[in-house]
Amino acid sequence: MGQCVTKCKNPSSTLGSKNGDRESSSKSHNKRNTGHKEDHSSGCGKASGDILVNGTKKLETTVELSQPLVPSGDTKKNESGPDAEESSLQRVEELFRRYKDEREDAILEEGMERFCNDLCVDPTEFKVLVLAWKFQAATMCKFTRTEFFDGCKAINADSLEGICAQFPSLLHEAKQEDQFKDLYRFTFQFGLDSEEGQRSLHREIAIALWKLVFTQNNPPILDQWLNFLIENPSGIKGISRDTWNMFLNFTQVIGPDLGNYSEDEAWPSLFDTFVEWEMERRKTEEGSKCAVPSDTEDLGIEEKT
Repeated sequence: MGQCVTKCKNPSSTLGSKNGDRESSSKSHNKRNTGHKEDHSSGCGKASGDILVNGTKKLETTVELSQPLVPSGDTKKNESGPDAEESSLQRVEELFRRYKDEREDAILEEGMERFCNDLCVDPTEFKVLVLAWKFQAATMCKFTRTEFFDGCKAINADSLEGICAQFPSLLHEAKQEDQFKDLYRFTFQFGLDSEEGQRSLHREIAIALWKLVFTQNNPPILDQWLNFLIENPSGIKGISRDTWNMFLNFTQVIGPDLGNYSEDEAWPSLFDTFVEWEMERRKTEEGSKCAVPSDTEDLGIEEKT
């Protein structure tokens, strides 16, 4: 998304733009929205009273975590049922239009960057991945109209302030084992370029997404696994869905010392190669430590002499 959790600028910043030809259209889009952005600037947790929508001052509202997708405040107490739902949908529509592309009925890379900025989040951080998961976004750097509307409904928010207010709850939800498993599997599909019909993740994309998805729960073996992928670029062209999914099981079942790993079990062959590589690396490292005499040993030799 934007440079978000995604292929929007380059793989190292999770993860680079897949459509460089969008740059020219983004420039014209920026010019068209210069004044528009000034009218709609907003900060996380701040009241939205300064936001103008169609020339009308927007009411200050905050969406509570446990409340349905309806505005709060004394001025809205008489609004309920279909009227409240319609009013909320109108706010979501205004929010969507604020960031949507001028040619396509979707929020694309440039709009996604502004969306993240207005939410006070870095496009490369874990929160953006979690939001994309809740919106069930099919493609990086893009929210379709349906994804955006269904996503806002799913998290019970119809404003920037409402979305910001939901982040703590969403991050807590992502820590739950069953929910994290769903997020983890979503991340693989999210990283694929659907337009190109990809079936596996590029190695650089997979590395960046593994770092990102394990932000809140870093398994002990992750760093060694990523080092293995980085140091063996020629032998690893891509990461398949099976390898991605099984790595989560690997982190849960295999201990940090890799002592309980067995090649006889149904692990992907890449895991066999990794364990062999890592055990050899540790052996070499241990050998180099033993080859260097300690200060006390040197002192003992000098005393005997």
